[in-house]
Amino acid sequence: MKSLRINKFVFSFMFIFLFANLFSTSSEVRADFNSGADTAILVDASTGNILYEKNADFTAGVASMSKMMTEYLVLEAVNNGSINWDSVVPISDLVNQVSHSPGLSNVFLDPDEDYTVRDLYEAMAIESGNAATMALAEYVGGTYTDFVRMMNDKAEELDLQDYKFVNSTGLNNSYLFGQHAEGTAENDENQMSARATAKLAYHLINDYPEVLETASIPMKYFQGEPATGVTPQECLNDWTCMKNWNDMLPGLGHFYEGIDGLKTGYTDFAKYCFTGTAERNDLRLISVVMGTESETERFNETRRLMDYGFNTFSSQEVIAANAVIEDHQTVPVAKGKEKEVAISTNEALTAVVKEGEEDYYRAELQLHPELLNEDGELIAPLERGEEVGTVNIVYEGEGDYDSLIASETVHPQVAVVTDTEVEKAGWFRMMMRGIGGFFSGIWSSAADTVKGWF
Repeated sequence: MKSLRINKFVFSFMFIFLFANLFSTSSEVRADFNSGADTAILVDASTGNILYEKNADFTAGVASMSKMMTEYLVLEAVNNGSINWDSVVPISDLVNQVSHSPGLSNVFLDPDEDYTVRDLYEAMAIESGNAATMALAEYVGGTYTDFVRMMNDKAEELDLQDYKFVNSTGLNNSYLFGQHAEGTAENDENQMSARATAKLAYHLINDYPEVLETASIPMKYFQGEPATGVTPQECLNDWTCMKNWNDMLPGLGHFYEGIDGLKTGYTDFAKYCFTGTAERNDLRLISVVMGTESETERFNETRRLMDYGFNTFSSQEVIAANAVIEDHQTVPVAKGKEKEVAISTNEALTAVVKEGEEDYYRAELQLHPELLNEDGELIAPLERGEEVGTVNIVYEGEGDYDSLIASETVHPQVAVVTDTEVEKAGWFRMMMRGIGGFFSGIWSSAADTVKGWF
């Protein structure tokens, strides 16, 4: 069997036969897309790679999309055990006042009633209840000011960039009856860029995917069951019924197949905005549109952005599980009973591929340098199924896709493992192998000398 010598521990090779069979001849690449929103971004939710952006670093009002940060901190507190879903949350006088403020999205809250974390979380995620959001902030943070500090600290931890949180809701501080968080001004309002908003959404659905279980509920009775058998208008007319402001959910006015979240927003300053997420054919996208002029426009622009994503990109299995790597079926082994070991992928590898650019993707194998000697050989002993490297898909078209979560694009990758065990050779075998190599060298030298006589 042909032996390999590893140079710089990295192999690059083209899966030409694989891509030729996987993809049919593609149609012409679609014309460039342009969102009608002031600022917009579209992201692959699995990698954080950016598929489209427009003015994505412009900082603007985010209104109730801010509640995604409150959701993150509540879910984090539940998951680390500092609070639980059945904990009863006190209702302060401020929260009571806000819950009865005309014109605000709310469920009515009474200081004399018991509300659990789950009750208030559902009111926040479905109804976009501002008072419920404030009650949770006071409960998780200890004080409202401390919770706002937690929001900004978490934003820094997540490396959001371009953000300012002054309250838990996204309202203008002027709605808080002069009791806004310390260090903030009376007319302050939360701000983020589309990139930062998408990055927050990315972390929210990847760190706490259960967020979608609630965000995807179209209508539900407060402290009750899902509202079925009623129209959206009937739900709006019933103060106990919470209608999701995400009108793209099933049964609502701007239904879009696959959408199951995430958060709308509106203030005079922010205008109409929406962070959406949808999944089709194993591809999940995150979209953000900001600065639109109406509810209908924010959903129409989200639809256009999502359509562009699903029509232009697809999630494809480019390498199967247990695949043998072409031209690199084996890797040399030092100090083993065998001189080489077969390798293969331990699971299938999928990648988000742009229509018409199938030929710009290649697979790259990289062995773990710490497992290799100076000659690029794996060192025995090796167990069967031991991870010895990775295979990832690299895009080589015009410009790479930027990523939300790193300075470089995140490429999908899978582990490469050994197919068999390789035991360490004993001293006698190693000695005989060395002697054989010695005489082989003498024979080769003699043969070369004899050849020189003729």
